[in-house]
Amino acid sequence: MSQKQGFGFGLGKMKELAEAFKKAQQVQEGAKKLQEELEQMQIEGKSQDGLVKVVLNGNQEPRSVVISPDALGQGAEALSATVAAAMKDAYEKSTATMRSRMEELTSGLELPGL
Repeated sequence: MSQKQGFGFGLGKMKELAEAFKKAQQVQEGAKKLQEELEQMQIEGKSQDGLVKVVLNGNQEPRSVVISPDALGQGAEALSATVAAAMKDAYEKSTATMRSRMEELTSGLELPGL
């Protein structure tokens, strides 16, 4: 006769499952805290010449744009390119920050896609 162990789980599997739920709960709590932190961050991007600064929060939401008076004399096309460069710099810094913080939060977990 073979012995059956409830749903095919041994005691060790139940312990693993409980541990996985505990880790998932910790990640969920950490994600809420991280979301709040990202909303409060001020991440600054600049154009190469430093004439335009763009500030985003950690969720890539725009917070401010500062344009130097010197940039205004460049003309509309050049100013547009300068603003776009500052926006790109801020976006790249913001996404790198978010990615890094998510990696810290999920380190040690084997989650698909992260």
